[in-house]
Amino acid sequence: MEPAETLHVELVWSPCTGDVQHRNLTVAAGCTVAQALHQCADFASMLERLEDYKLGVWGRVKALDTVLRERDRIEVYRALTVDPKEARRQRYRAKGERIVSRHRPLAGKTTR
Repeated sequence: MEPAETLHVELVWSPCTGDVQHRNLTVAAGCTVAQALHQCADFASMLERLEDYKLGVWGRVKALDTVLRERDRIEVYRALTVDPKEARRQRYRAKGERIVSRHRPLAGKTTR
């Protein structure tokens, strides 16, 4: 089976807090991350500051010269504005009660 002449990849980035942008791109086989980014017109405003961001494919930090594969997901990571632990402390102070996102069920107990 011959390799496909085009690849379908997804580009995901968050220009600001609470706003996540998704774009599906069709790129040539053998395309790199940098070439795919230059192909997306909506992402053009961020290209001049590309060195300010970390880039990844499927959650793993990659270089700009990484060759893409079919169905890859390119992710552009912004710098954290606040330490996650400090953000949790601030939410706790504001709400006044413990914030639990997940808990392990009590084994066989129906009440606490």
